[in-house]
Amino acid sequence: MSDDQDKESKTESPTEKKLRDAAEKGNLPVSREIPLFASALAFYLYLVFFMPTSTAHISETLKDLFDQPEQWQLLNRPDAFSLFTHLGLAIAYMLLPAMLMFIIFGISSSVFQNMPSFVLERVRPQASRISPMKGFKRIFSVPGFVEFGKSIFKIMIVSIIMFFALRGEYYKLIDAMFSDPQTIFVRLVTIVKKMMIVILICTALLAAVDLFWTRHHWFSQLRMTKQEVKDEHKQTQGDPIVKSRQRSIARDRARRRMINNVPRATLVIANPTHYAVALRYVRDENDAPVVVAKGQDLIALKIREIAEKNGIPVFEDPPLARSMFAQVSVDSVIPPAFYKAVAELVHRVFAQRSAKKRV
Repeated sequence: MSDDQDKESKTESPTEKKLRDAAEKGNLPVSREIPLFASALAFYLYLVFFMPTSTAHISETLKDLFDQPEQWQLLNRPDAFSLFTHLGLAIAYMLLPAMLMFIIFGISSSVFQNMPSFVLERVRPQASRISPMKGFKRIFSVPGFVEFGKSIFKIMIVSIIMFFALRGEYYKLIDAMFSDPQTIFVRLVTIVKKMMIVILICTALLAAVDLFWTRHHWFSQLRMTKQEVKDEHKQTQGDPIVKSRQRSIARDRARRRMINNVPRATLVIANPTHYAVALRYVRDENDAPVVVAKGQDLIALKIREIAEKNGIPVFEDPPLARSMFAQVSVDSVIPPAFYKAVAELVHRVFAQRSAKKRV
């Protein structure tokens, strides 16, 4: 009952991290019917493109053996070795292309489903793999019944195909056994081709259905609960409450650092109470004034208070203060659009300093 409730609670699609972790552990959707279809296709292509030549070659070998047996006397060990070598080379000539095609198509079927990767988790010893209870559950689970149904379907289809294919060829095969050896292989190849065409169609349909089923089952097995999604988000992105607290602390530190820079300012441009922008201009440091601090409301009042304590001129220019507050960030040089307005204020500050020095 708990397993059913757990499955019902898994309503969320797996995240990219969940899918990536499953792939790293070797948990990937693999259809067993795709390699079967690839093997059947490889065998059919072998029958069409390679079997005629191979059949003719081995037929000539057997014909030569049966028509002229006196050439292959078995009087001693070298004679037997020569005969078996000759037959072995003929059989190898016939089977080698088939073996190569099975290997190539088998590897291609695996790569088609998932890119190959070495996963240590798959070879790590686990007690569940030898547990009778776990094995019983795997056999009598939904995937187990699906695999059993596919096996029964394949056996039935192959049996029916063999029955209908061989029923009409039975007497022809018996007659061919007493005729030219070449006709035996030709007749066999014709029958096998008929069988393979039907088998290819059936395995292709079964492979397509199985591919969809395995991927759907794999995806459903990785579905997550809402709590699992939240926990994973906290692990990857961090707890939202902690991150909010960290951002708040970072803003407080930046604000204190900015307030500490106000005594270094050359002048402050303010909207009477809402905005304040502190500028520093030293000819040897920068070509244009730099914003060392800016603030709104309470921070603006704090900037004005510190500026007045340190004897820094405060100029009230609401449009200029609002524009600079919105467009210029702290520790940045003011843009050329403000050069003229700020230059007049800087000139007034330097003029006041010069007048004080003369006095």
